[in-house]
Amino acid sequence: MITAIIVTAPLWAQDTVYSGPQPGEKLSAFKVLRVVGTPMPLEETLTPGDPTTVLVFWHGVERSILPLVRVVDQYGSERKEQLKLHHVVLYGDRLEGEKRVPLVQQSLKLGSAPMLSPDGLEGPGSYGLNKKCLLTILVGKGGKTTASFALVQPGIADAPKIVKAIAEAIGDENPPSVAELDANWMATRGGTGGRPREMVQRPAPAPVFDLTTEKGLRDAVTALQAEVAALKKEVADLKGQRSTSPAEPNRRQPAPPAGPLPGAAPTDAQLMGLLRGFIQPTNSDTRVDDVLKEVGAYIKGKRELEKQAYDGWIRVLHLKYGTAYAQTAGQKFVDTLKK
Repeated sequence: MITAIIVTAPLWAQDTVYSGPQPGEKLSAFKVLRVVGTPMPLEETLTPGDPTTVLVFWHGVERSILPLVRVVDQYGSERKEQLKLHHVVLYGDRLEGEKRVPLVQQSLKLGSAPMLSPDGLEGPGSYGLNKKCLLTILVGKGGKTTASFALVQPGIADAPKIVKAIAEAIGDENPPSVAELDANWMATRGGTGGRPREMVQRPAPAPVFDLTTEKGLRDAVTALQAEVAALKKEVADLKGQRSTSPAEPNRRQPAPPAGPLPGAAPTDAQLMGLLRGFIQPTNSDTRVDDVLKEVGAYIKGKRELEKQAYDGWIRVLHLKYGTAYAQTAGQKFVDTLKK
């Protein structure tokens, strides 16, 4: 397994620094919180091993790290059959982090939704992450580090050596260039809804309006109206409020009903992962059925897991998460468990 770990920290030292496990050292398991695409934060254990894994830890979100992060993220997405990529944000205030991390994903459309470290700014204790680094990138295979990059002031210039280290770890003899990865990211995720954002052509106002005449006033008002319409269109694109096509309206989860929530989130990590897969708003009916079959096989004959599944599905049904078909199929699943 290959693991690339990116950790964010302040911009202090300029000297050579070390951060995280060094080449040959073990990459141990650590706790993370899923805060994107879930009804509530969900704690899991992330275990670097086989196959390839890319982990990204951030001490915060700064514009300077984004070009490098998106190139590494894009490479992970393009080689997802050979490696797994995870982003983990290190935040001092956990509640604030739970609010901020989903906004990061909404903005960047990362191939792997970022997670939050429950260990605060220090991150996993066994990793010895250096807060002087804005990013720490570790590449590992088989649970051990193969390359380490402690970056105080990371930039796109660091991308070639990092991509090369990951490529060597997965045996990629012909990795894409940094320019290709950046272009691919812009083409697939550079805009709202994972598509390139449509270029908004704003009408250029006439250089001079004679406001002493009726015609000049009318022309000025017309130009202002056109400018306002263009601005509204661009803002709607940025907020994701405009559908990309009539056949693909924006999919948004409904607001949770008021009052106490029934059921409970599963504590079993695999079952929680299946539940997250079940509630994805982009699922096809076939995908929903496949998830339920996998859940049934996993919990069969295990009373405790059956109870966790029942409580978990009761909660997501109450919150009305997932597609309309998922709600119907989920209710049948719950009824079966109840019997």
